[in-house]
Amino acid sequence: MRDLPQHKPVLAGVAYNGISGPGIRLEALPEGHLLHVLGAIEPTALAAELVKAGFAKSSIRQAGFRQWFVAGDEPLIPASLDALVAALAGKAFVMDQSHGRVRIGVSGRSSRALLSRGTAVDLDPFAFPEGHSAMTMIGHLSVQIVRTGDDSFELTVLRSFAESLWDDLAHMAASAEKDGV
Repeated sequence: MRDLPQHKPVLAGVAYNGISGPGIRLEALPEGHLLHVLGAIEPTALAAELVKAGFAKSSIRQAGFRQWFVAGDEPLIPASLDALVAALAGKAFVMDQSHGRVRIGVSGRSSRALLSRGTAVDLDPFAFPEGHSAMTMIGHLSVQIVRTGDDSFELTVLRSFAESLWDDLAHMAASAEKDGV
């Protein structure tokens, strides 16, 4: 019997560094781990449990009412996931979405202008500060957007739509740079 094919990152090796300089940078982020947590647990309590279970470098992003994504660059360790599930038993449910979603980084001085071409979310730093997240549409795709820095964002999309989102972002970036944005 033939072995099953090995997992290959959907956006392996792609990058966009702008046409005329560092105005816009797109990058496929490491396919580390992404957990979907649902339940009546506050983010501070969730953060404490994440540290105990070995997810100290992960970030928590609100994904809806009593829902969070826990994202990180490190591969998922089954023992850590088991420890987190046990610690949150009766408070929250944890679902591994690591192989079902892809993260894309968008950065550069024109990153906000680029994303504003595709979403209605107000990305002004006063309305959407660092660490803030929102579920939104970019074109026809449902995406979670997180501000990770002054001029940097992270987009999370279902794996089957990752290439489509990447192509849309690259076309928007090229068009924005030609327009002088």
